[in-house]
Amino acid sequence: MDHQPPPFFNRGPSPLVRIVLFTLLSVWLMVLDAHQHYLLTLRQSLSVVIYPLQQLANSPQILMEQIGSFFVTQSALHKENDALKQQRLANALQLQHAQSLQAENTFLRKLLNARKHEAGKTVMAEIFYTGRDPFSRKIFLDKGSAQQINAGQAVMDNVGIVGQVTRVYPFSSEVTLITDKDQAVPVAVLRNGTRAVVFGNGQDGTLDLPFMPVNTDIVNGDVLVTSGIDGTYPAGLPVAVVSKIERNAAYAFAKITCSPSAGVDRHKQLLVVSVPPQPALPPPAAADTLPAKKTPGGQH
Repeated sequence: MDHQPPPFFNRGPSPLVRIVLFTLLSVWLMVLDAHQHYLLTLRQSLSVVIYPLQQLANSPQILMEQIGSFFVTQSALHKENDALKQQRLANALQLQHAQSLQAENTFLRKLLNARKHEAGKTVMAEIFYTGRDPFSRKIFLDKGSAQQINAGQAVMDNVGIVGQVTRVYPFSSEVTLITDKDQAVPVAVLRNGTRAVVFGNGQDGTLDLPFMPVNTDIVNGDVLVTSGIDGTYPAGLPVAVVSKIERNAAYAFAKITCSPSAGVDRHKQLLVVSVPPQPALPPPAAADTLPAKKTPGGQH
């Protein structure tokens, strides 16, 4: 009895039969699903099963999109932060400028109010630079002889005396502050009328009140005002406040230190004040004529 080995490849139906069979099956399933919806549940179940595979297949693309979005977002955030910082600096600058303008307007209103109370002629000037000598206290104003500024005129702010015009140019003028070591201002103690002369210290922005006897009636907090007897400073303007008194019985004079009342190192706008015209002095009395002596001969 002959036994033949089975064929190495089991071929089955021919490929053409398979194509026709699966095509008819596919058409039948599509028609059945379109009319009866029998495959809806199967489709949903398959979608659940293959969803992780879909996510896994799409994960490289999603990862690349997220990485790109991350860098784009970081760049956008950096640019936005830089823009916000610049805007904040600009706003801070505008705020400081507005505060500066507000403070300047407030000071100008006070200065104009002080100008109304001055009987003499006043000219408003502005400081455009300070002296470069570290051992002197001088400032330069933007008004000069063209604006009828003269040497010797007093300079003040809204509080009191700042200094004196010491040199005049056509369009500018030099002002020596009362704190300069070469500057002296005749003053009077407002409380009791004691007259004195206050000198600039020239070092720490203070004033000295020298040659005052130890027993002088002066105390801390006394206000010193211009006496007006020098013909330069109008009378009654605040000059300084007594801040320190040292009395030593071994010395004849007390050591008195004062602080300027005016803002000698703070304000930018100042008033140049002229002393109002003083009444003319009476003419000197005519000398009495003496009778002529007679000569021995009877002749005059």
